[in-house]
Amino acid sequence: MTHRPLHEPLRAVRPHPDDAHWDRPPEPGQVDPAVLAALLRRHGWQRRGGAAGRYGRWTPPGPGGGTTSLLVPESRAFPDSDDLLGEALVALARSGTPSAREVLVGLAVPSDEIRWWRDVPVGPVPAAPWTVEEQLRTAARQTLLAAALATRARAGYYGARYRGSATASLESVLVGAAAGGHGLTAFVPVGSGRALAVRLHQALHAAREAIDFQRATGGMDAFDGAVGAGVSRELTEALITLVRGTEGARIAVAWAPAAGVPDDCAAAGPVEFSPGDLPALREAGARYLREEPSVSVRITGAVVRMRRSGPRGEGTVRLRVLAGAEVPHVRLTLDEEAYRIAGHAHLVGLPVRVHGRLESRGGFRRLTEASGVVPVQVDEAERDRLMKSLQENLDFFEGARGGE
Repeated sequence: MTHRPLHEPLRAVRPHPDDAHWDRPPEPGQVDPAVLAALLRRHGWQRRGGAAGRYGRWTPPGPGGGTTSLLVPESRAFPDSDDLLGEALVALARSGTPSAREVLVGLAVPSDEIRWWRDVPVGPVPAAPWTVEEQLRTAARQTLLAAALATRARAGYYGARYRGSATASLESVLVGAAAGGHGLTAFVPVGSGRALAVRLHQALHAAREAIDFQRATGGMDAFDGAVGAGVSRELTEALITLVRGTEGARIAVAWAPAAGVPDDCAAAGPVEFSPGDLPALREAGARYLREEPSVSVRITGAVVRMRRSGPRGEGTVRLRVLAGAEVPHVRLTLDEEAYRIAGHAHLVGLPVRVHGRLESRGGFRRLTEASGVVPVQVDEAERDRLMKSLQENLDFFEGARGGE
C-alpha cells in the first residue's frame, strides 16, 4: 500500500534583490570616479575628450551615441566633483540605453559580471526571440548552479547533493538579457558571491583545457584533474545546453572594479566553446556520472512515506533528511523489524537514524545497505512540529499500522 507524504512547512520567501538595494542609485558621495569610468568603459561607452586631469566626456555605445554625454570627474580633487557625479548619475537613471542601467547596477552593488553569448544561425524561419532567450537563460542558470555546487565540495557528479544550499546562494544574483536574446549578463554581488565567480572562472578555463587535450590526443585524463577546478557533470551539461544549436558560444567573467581582480584569476577574455566540443563534453559527463563513488553516511531523518506490498515483510521508506547528508530526501528499503521501528518512531513524533551507502546512481537519492535503524530524541519544538504533522495526517499512520 502507498501512503501520502506529510505536509512540510513552507520555507520563508526571501526578498527579491530588486526589493533590497539593486535599484537604488548610490549617492554621489559614495561613488568612486575611477570605478564609474571603468564601468562605463566595460559597457561600451566611449571617452571623447574632456579637460585632461579634471574630467572626461563619455558617450553611450551605438548609433546616436553622440547626442548624449556624461561629464565624469577623474578624481575628487576638485570642488565640483560631487556636482558632476550627481549630474552623471541622474543622466544614467534617465537614459534609455540598456548599458546605463547595467552601469547603475554595478555602482549600487559592487558585482562581478558573468556574460554569456550564443551565436545562433539565422535560417529561413528564424527562431522567435523569446525561445532563443529561454535557451540562453536555461544554460546560464545551469552554469551558475554548477559553479555554486563547486563552492560546496569538489565532485564529478553532485546529483541531489548540496542542491538546496547552492540554489539558495543564487537568490542574490541579478540577471538581465541583451536585445534579441543572444546575450545575457548576471551580476553577482562581491560580498556574497565572489567565491562563485572565482570558481566559475577557474572551472571554465579548466574545461577548455581538458576539451583541447581530448580533441588533440583522444585522452580523457585532463577531465579527471579538472574536477579540482570545479568541472563536473553539471557544468558539462550546462555547456552542452549553451552550445547546442549554435555556431559557437562564449562565457566571460569580469571582476568588479571596486573589488579588484582576485588572486590567481588574471583578467582574460571570454572562454569560447563550439559545436565541435560537444562530443568531448558528452563523454566527460558520462564519465563523471559513471565514476562518482557512493558515499558511506549516517543519516538522521523524519519518515514522510512508507510503502510495502503486504502487512508483513520488508518495505520502502522515504526520509526527509535532517542531518548526515546534503540531500533533501532519501529512499531506502528496510527489513520487517527495521520497518516496524521506523513506523513506531514516527507515530510518537521521532525521527530515526540509519547507516548506509548513499548511491550515486539515481542522483544520491537512495540509501542502500541500510542498517542500525533507531529512534532519535529531539528537542520539544521539533517533536511538537512532527506530532502536529501526525495529527494532520492520521490516514498515513492508520495505513502504516495495518497488519502490525
